Amino acid sequence: MADPAALDSVLRLVAEGRLTAEEAGPILDALDGSSGDTRAGADEPSSRTDDAPARALRIEVTEAGRTIINLRIPLSLGRAAISQVPGISEATSDRIREAIEAGIRGPIVEVDDQGDGVRISIE
Repeated sequence: MADPAALDSVLRLVAEGRLTAEEAGPILDALDGSSGDTRAGADEPSSRTDDAPARALRIEVTEAGRTIINLRIPLSLGRAAISQVPGISEATSDRIREAIEAGIRGPIVEVDDQGDGVRISIE
């Protein structure tokens, strides 16, 4: 498991805008001991197979049928920061963490209320 102080430092750099989520992803993967594929184009969907590990957490928010937020976060950053997202209950963040650890791909949380909704998926 990664050093919590190091994870906090990387997340603080992202929060301060000194590091982008895309730049933080490989750093967090390295801290976590994950072996990511760093070849050119390895992050593009066309170069992946169906059994390739999930690499991103997607958060989509809709209001009146319009997409308000469509955010793709490197999975390592999502794993480290999920408990810091306001409005997500502890049970929901535990559910997302468990899905990440289990290697599940696809929708994890879907809420739709007449055109307003939230969808969190692993891709």
